[in-house]
Amino acid sequence: MLETSARLLRLLSLLQSRPDWPGPELADRLGVTTRTVRRDVDRLRELGYPVGSGTGTAGGYRLGVGAALPPLLLDDEEAVAVAVGLRAAATGSVSGMEETSLRALAKLEQVLPSRLRHRVSAMQSAILPLTGPGPTVDAGLLAALAAACRAHEGVRFGYREATRRVEPYRLVHTGRRWYLLAFDLDREDWRTFRVDRFDGPPQPGPRFAPRPAPAEDLRAYMSDALSSAPFRFQVKVLFRAPIEAVAEYTSPAAGRLEMVDEQSCLFHGGGGSLEQVALYIALKGFEFQVLEPPELRDHVRALAARLGRAGEDPADTA
Repeated sequence: MLETSARLLRLLSLLQSRPDWPGPELADRLGVTTRTVRRDVDRLRELGYPVGSGTGTAGGYRLGVGAALPPLLLDDEEAVAVAVGLRAAATGSVSGMEETSLRALAKLEQVLPSRLRHRVSAMQSAILPLTGPGPTVDAGLLAALAAACRAHEGVRFGYREATRRVEPYRLVHTGRRWYLLAFDLDREDWRTFRVDRFDGPPQPGPRFAPRPAPAEDLRAYMSDALSSAPFRFQVKVLFRAPIEAVAEYTSPAAGRLEMVDEQSCLFHGGGGSLEQVALYIALKGFEFQVLEPPELRDHVRALAARLGRAGEDPADTA
């Protein structure tokens, strides 16, 4: 039974990887006969997957588009991942997903074998989610924006007491916030919008031809836009540590890291207060050197002196 299920998963994966598959080639990939392939295809059809077949001796197969979502075939690791992900979604930053996620989780756990239910319960009992009171985003709003990005359809929406007309390009998620990267038609430039600040649902606009992206590396572009542009001060710091180590303590919304060599990296970020930036950098726990702006060095020295005084023995200052 397990062997058959694993083969069905493999067959479904192959059918999804390209439009057409000759029967003999599928049989060769699966290590079975063409007759077994026909039986497995019939089984997928019974499960609700619309698999079409061609005529002729080759007996080609094609996975069509179904009208409804058929039952899913998941291996053990995939089932555990989906279950844990659904539990996390119930406490996530997308409002309206909590109840839906719990309903889907209940259906999934009904069909999980006992060994997997125990694994899911063990993982969940060891996880303590600490979710703050940050902003949430309606799931329907995200779905509408994602569809507009994919279909290259313009949208207009209220934002900070103004109406914005944009060509949506990407949705960006950092921590508990969602952003829309779009080309603002009225300002004739790229802009980033916080989705939780939308005033009502977006209204559809005309289709548009996609523009060249504002940067080749969109991750770096968005990190700069979110961590530097909104703030009064922009900073550049050299960390004397591997970029992988510093990245563990750096959110993309806080700044962008740039590798210098295997033992050092640059941090590009920003802040509204140089005193807060100095503390943020120092708390990372790595040796560093302030490159820009020079004023940040004064705040680092003041912080070092204050911490030094705090570590003095009270008996020495009596």
